[in-house]
Amino acid sequence: MTQIWQKSSYCSEGDACLNLASGPNRIHLRESDTPRTTLTLTPRHLAALIRALKAGSLR
Repeated sequence: MTQIWQKSSYCSEGDACLNLASGPNRIHLRESDTPRTTLTLTPRHLAALIRALKAGSLR
């Protein structure tokens, strides 16, 4: 299945942007400068990751 990648709206013009694609119950993330490396999460796990990042608990 081919992923349709979208660039983050927070990305300025350049090579280091966050891209995402969605599939059945999965969200795929990658950096545009390393497109072969992806992180695949469920929506629930992505929400937990975002909460942890905002709380600063992943330092």
